[in-house]
Amino acid sequence: MSTPAPDVRMSPTAAVGLVASREISTRVKSKAFRVSTVIMLLLIVVGIVAIKLLAGGNGADSTVGYTSASAPLAAPLKAGGQAVDVKIETVQVADEAAGRAKLADGSLDALLTGDGKSVHVQVKKDLDGKLANVLQLLARQVAIDGQITALGGNPAQFQAAVASAKFIEDPPLEEPYDYNGAQLGLGIAAGILIYLSLMINGQSVAQGVVEEKTSRVVELLLSTIKPWQLMAGKVLGIGVVGLIQMLVIGVGGMATVLATKAFPISISAAVGTVVWLIVWYLLGFFLYSIVFAALGALVSRQEDVGGATMPALMFVIAGYVIGISVLPSDPGNTFVEVLSVIPVFSPTLMPMRLAMGGVPVWEAVVSVGLVVLMIPGLIWFAARIYRNAVMRTGAKVKLRDALRAA
Repeated sequence: MSTPAPDVRMSPTAAVGLVASREISTRVKSKAFRVSTVIMLLLIVVGIVAIKLLAGGNGADSTVGYTSASAPLAAPLKAGGQAVDVKIETVQVADEAAGRAKLADGSLDALLTGDGKSVHVQVKKDLDGKLANVLQLLARQVAIDGQITALGGNPAQFQAAVASAKFIEDPPLEEPYDYNGAQLGLGIAAGILIYLSLMINGQSVAQGVVEEKTSRVVELLLSTIKPWQLMAGKVLGIGVVGLIQMLVIGVGGMATVLATKAFPISISAAVGTVVWLIVWYLLGFFLYSIVFAALGALVSRQEDVGGATMPALMFVIAGYVIGISVLPSDPGNTFVEVLSVIPVFSPTLMPMRLAMGGVPVWEAVVSVGLVVLMIPGLIWFAARIYRNAVMRTGAKVKLRDALRAA
């Protein structure tokens, strides 16, 4: 009586792990991965430093000179500039001739001339628009003071009374959230990073499937493991590679932000942004890459990958475009809030909103939960397409044929 041969087939976990480790080893060691990671990190760092240098200047918007005769206008001019968020530096000159010399060499942007009873200004060539607005406000104030004095009043008392007048705001129906420039910038950066990662790594899954079909490697692999195990291992491996890249770029970018103080954010906010970036990269990657693997199995040529994956990519692109178009000017936009909870848009929109702040806890929980619930259904859907199409080469396999095949 012969002894039956032992079952040497790998367990599903071992099969998926074997394929994943192969993907990780191959891609991490590749020159393309290292170069692209370094380039993306450098772009992030250079961008942050550039923002710091461009926004770091605390100098005045305009420098205005005045003589002893026009000195009474200097303080009101600065105060008027502060009222409209224009920083004006005033410099006293010996006389109008000295002031004109400073205008000529560029030391001054404008010179107050005359006796100080009315606003006279001289410039070298053109008067800055912001400064012109402040000077117009000053001229009106001088005229008002003149009328008050003519009527026997005290301009100083009048100005004090006007300055102390304030409206009273009743409590709002809903607590508002104060979005600042740093949060907005952080949110946009998070959206761009997520978008690029999903595009690059998601497409890599589809391209890898086509590459194996073309080289016939898939036939050898499927003689040992099941199709869904091959698909799951490929998605897991490329996902880990993308996660490594995301960690390097995210941590490097946040370290640069904190070191340069380009954005006035706390360490806790920076850490929170990196954590949410990782969470939403993983959720978004597995959500889309599973579909990309199935769609990639429908074609046999690399040049057809873009067309096959475009329907899924449109959701990634739409979420990103809506986010960077709407959120900077309207962070609390209701339409974006609703879209950010819908699974196909969550991976690009929700990280941006979370980085900006002000997202209710329940919205973040619901958006994560819906994506997690959607992934098993997509796995079943994609595995069926992958199993029925991955061995078929030549012409593109129609989606309905892949779904109906036995």
